[in-house]
Amino acid sequence: MRIAMVSEEAGPLADPDEDDLGGRHVHVAELSAALAVDHDVTIYARRDSPDLPEAAEAADLRVVPVTAGPARPLAEEARLPHLGRFAGELAAAWDAAPPDVVHAHSWMSGLAALLAARRLALPVVQTFHDLGVVVRRVEGDEGAGGPRRRRLERTIACSVDRVTAMCTSEAVELVRMGVPRSSVTVLPCGVDVDRFTPTGPAARRGSRFRVVCTGGPEPRHGLDTVIRSLRLLPEAELVIIEDTARDGDARRDADAARLRAVAEQLGVADRVHWAGPTPRRQLPALLRSADAVVCAGWYEASGATAVEAMACAIPVVVASAGGPVDTVVDGVTGLHVPPRDGRALAAALRGLVRDTSRRQSLGVAGSDRARARFSWARIAGDTARLYHGLVAAETPEEPLAVGQGV
Repeated sequence: MRIAMVSEEAGPLADPDEDDLGGRHVHVAELSAALAVDHDVTIYARRDSPDLPEAAEAADLRVVPVTAGPARPLAEEARLPHLGRFAGELAAAWDAAPPDVVHAHSWMSGLAALLAARRLALPVVQTFHDLGVVVRRVEGDEGAGGPRRRRLERTIACSVDRVTAMCTSEAVELVRMGVPRSSVTVLPCGVDVDRFTPTGPAARRGSRFRVVCTGGPEPRHGLDTVIRSLRLLPEAELVIIEDTARDGDARRDADAARLRAVAEQLGVADRVHWAGPTPRRQLPALLRSADAVVCAGWYEASGATAVEAMACAIPVVVASAGGPVDTVVDGVTGLHVPPRDGRALAAALRGLVRDTSRRQSLGVAGSDRARARFSWARIAGDTARLYHGLVAAETPEEPLAVGQGV
């Protein structure tokens, strides 16, 4: 099967072992690589560097940079005016070599994919990764695209052949938007079970109970909740693995300064360690060094960090919102706490501090669940079955010859 992945922002040409890549980059690269074992996969991503080749082979799949706007990284709002050009380039490529199915990642990718695929009537699958309606409700911010984005997301979701939601709560949101439930399939984020393993090198650490969490300084990541919980956990230290930073982002810099000020005011700054953006090749060792991993975001569709920690057999404590609710079985493979509740988080962690055997049992159960349910091979298999169903539905039946039939 010929599969076209459209990811206008998240190109996988950078080396994931060296670069700190966001969740969408990892999802597109890992899913595509797993599908490429049995299928012909091409990823189309906007050219964000003049040094990129016309096409490249990476991990048995083909990556095609599409020229649409300046060949440099652009914020989402700066990419919007170039979507028409991006769609036109896709249409030209597919006229020459049509894929069997198109899978778009993000709302802008979905808009471009629909425009490019309509003349050839190609089946289109859409994954939003995050929905504008959820961003607005959780963060109180319209973000790039504003109300227009929410209207377009609904149009895209109701126009494509299938929408894949990353978690049950996202599927519910899509149905509320008017998408037929039969058109929504939940396909969660996966994990590289060969990289994220219980055994392997662990980062150096001291004797304190170590809590590890990931995310940026923006309030939605919930790092202030974790920092505040330290005041009630004098035996614990916190290691924060920050996500990719954009140079000159004044708002982000202000949020980072706010978090450091909170730590100082609470008298826990000496127990908060900022690891900074971390290459993915170092992430398993950092996770293995933890006694517990916390995912305190107000809402996260993917739950990627939780499942990576589970694969390393580290107990996880997650805010009960979004993807982690599906990923983590409360009391079996980890613990759920209400979002933004520092006292509840501290109480959950205190229980793990005092009970080594429970930490071990949660870790073992989490590792088993991650390998059985969330390996990229499993996710790719489920995705391929969805594709096959759509392709079969689009293929007209050949008329029976004379003498055939009943």
